[in-house]
Amino acid sequence: MPRNRRVFSLSLDDRKAKLVESRRRAGRYELSVDGIAQSVVSMTDPSELEYAYTQHIARAMDAAAAPGAPLFTVHLGAGALTLARYVEATRAGSPQIAVEFEPELYAAVIASLPLPPGADLRVIFGDARAVADADLPDEARSSAPSSPSPAPDAAAPGSTAVDTDWVDAQFTVVDLWDAAVIRHRVASEEFYRRVAARSATGGVVAVNLLDGHPFEYSRRQAATLRTVFAHVAVVLDAEPEDDEGPLGNVVIFASDDPLDIVTTPDLLGSPRPHMLHDGSLTSWIAEARIMTDADGTDSPDPDDPIWD
Repeated sequence: MPRNRRVFSLSLDDRKAKLVESRRRAGRYELSVDGIAQSVVSMTDPSELEYAYTQHIARAMDAAAAPGAPLFTVHLGAGALTLARYVEATRAGSPQIAVEFEPELYAAVIASLPLPPGADLRVIFGDARAVADADLPDEARSSAPSSPSPAPDAAAPGSTAVDTDWVDAQFTVVDLWDAAVIRHRVASEEFYRRVAARSATGGVVAVNLLDGHPFEYSRRQAATLRTVFAHVAVVLDAEPEDDEGPLGNVVIFASDDPLDIVTTPDLLGSPRPHMLHDGSLTSWIAEARIMTDADGTDSPDPDDPIWD
């Protein structure tokens, strides 16, 4: 009789989260929400990454500090902690923070797929925008009360952090999905300015998107990030000009220092994905408007018939 590969099935308000072990590859697990894959983790080798976009981000992480050196990394959206596990596997003991909206889901993931002993990962439970908007230690307090720090949930194991611990991040991963959609309040110029304020000098921000030709959403996101950071590059595996191309991941990297993936494009490996920066990025963005809190949109719905 076949064994039960389901590790857990969890109801989150009106959504269903599942963690399932691969039938063919022992130690490989997929987390999904409402049937949409969110994370894939290899517990036998956390440095083995399934999706191309995670590989692109990991290569940028590799270049962000000397090999094996600690890298203070912040993950906005925890999922199954795929990239946090990668950082721990390649840079043991690196301080890391995850910002996660679903304490119950985080608790189930950690209980089912524990982090290795000695891992320095702390979690802030709450809405990423509210956490980003909270006052930093060196910011003057206004007369109006600020939002309180998100309170940890008693059901969630592991170390917790508060919003003031997210400061001087060397690498920030923005992977904020509400099932299959990114809400505009965590994709606006105002939001990214708060992320930048919490980054170290020269810190790198990587934003994971889902989009397809004509990449209207991604072009607006690139334009927005360019108003905040001095250097921006877009990495995508799809052909940028293929008007029949499928929906796929688009990763935008941003920093106030030159990006290693631009100065050393071989970092991205082979086959090399498409990369747009400087003049090619300007041409690609064209007349795309920046996204603000007042003029933003959610990311494309993958169930929209335009992607069929």
